[in-house]
This record gives sequence, C-alpha cells and structure tokens, in this order.
Amino acid sequence: MVSSRSELAEESARLKARNLILEQKLQKMASLNAQNVRLRELLNSSRLVDEKVVISELIGVDPDPRIKQVLINKGDLDGVHPGQPLLDANGVMGQVTQVGPLNSRVILLTDKTSRIPVQVNRNGFRAIASGTESGTELELLHIPGTADIKVGDLLVTSGMGGRFPVGYPVAEVTEVVQDPGHPFLSIRARPSAQLHYSRLVMLVFTSEREIYGHAQSLPDEPSSEGAATETKPEEKTP
Repeated sequence: MVSSRSELAEESARLKARNLILEQKLQKMASLNAQNVRLRELLNSSRLVDEKVVISELIGVDPDPRIKQVLINKGDLDGVHPGQPLLDANGVMGQVTQVGPLNSRVILLTDKTSRIPVQVNRNGFRAIASGTESGTELELLHIPGTADIKVGDLLVTSGMGGRFPVGYPVAEVTEVVQDPGHPFLSIRARPSAQLHYSRLVMLVFTSEREIYGHAQSLPDEPSSEGAATETKPEEKTP
C-alpha cells in the first residue's frame, strides 16, 4: 500500500524531530564527557596538594568587565572563610573575599585590586604580583633592574602574608622590559590558571603550620630553677 503524500510528510517531520533530539543528546554527552575530563584533571591536581581541598563550582561572574570576580557554590556552611585560596587544575585563581551561607565571592588574580606574594621558582626571588587594568595578565611591582627574572620563569606562591601556601603555580613571565629612564623593570606574566574557562575549582584549607612550614610555639615560661629568690637579713639576737 502506497503512503499518501501527507503521511510521508508527517513521517519526515517525525524523523527530523527525532534526529534533532538525538543530536541534542549527543551534544549533551560531549559536554558531560568534557566536564568529566576536567573533573579528572582537577582531582589529579588535588592529589598533589598537601592541604585539605573541597571541590566547588563557579555559578556566577560579575557583569562589570572591569571587575574580575566570580561566585562559587560553597559558603559558610561548608567552612569557607575570607582569604581562602581558590585553585583550578593549573594553578591559583584567586581568593575568597565575601562569604554567605551557601555561596562565596572570589576576587581573581587579574583584578586590578588583587595582590599576591610570589617567588621565581628558578631562584626564589620574591615579589608582589598585581592585577592590571586589562584584567588579563599580572605585573610584578617595584622590581629593581638587577633582579634575575627572565621570560619563561614560573612564578609560584611564596607563602608570605599567611594567605597562600608556598609553591602553587601562579603565572609565567611573558615580558621583561628595562626602561633606561626608570629604576624598576616592567614585568608582565600570564596566569597559570584558566581563569576564563575553569568551572570546577578547588578551595584550599590551610593552617599556619602548613603555610609557614613550621609550628609557631609560645615562649617558654620562666623556669623555677632559674628564678631569683629573695633572702631576708639575719635577725640578730640580743
């Protein structure tokens, strides 16, 4: 029995709709596979971190292009606190600035108000990395012309300041310029973290012992053996 033209048209429409649904499912599967790959990378990185970490997810980005801040889905109920470091699978992203019950606001490294103590991984030279007006790179502040810093050097957290543990990747030096009329070098660096791509991130929980590499102990109490004793003058008998 030969189908009518209208029946063929209806069947064609159903097949097209089914094909569209299957394509959408394939796209979703591809997206999930990519997320699984990123999650595996993040989990592999977390095994290299000595501190306790909690996996979080970016849920918002500040709409003002001049402000480099994001919102994550962990907050006070998860133990998050201001100043806490945030990392992705490649390096430091920023630090927590505000904490709510269920989410927190994070300032990224490239925000023009951001500052982070770093050191050159090759030789230990310490510096302060600052965000820039462009919001896409970092610059090192007040570096003397004699400093041993080269293009390609890896900058890592120095542990100074008590916020970031030592040794986490921060950025790679991309430009070193010596201006004859200026006392300081102009140094630019590209962040190691994928600031505009990473959705799954790690919150790092640290202690003073882990940050500074040693325990801070209280001064010893004076020993009773070394304490001075008061002597009374001998009483004379009449």
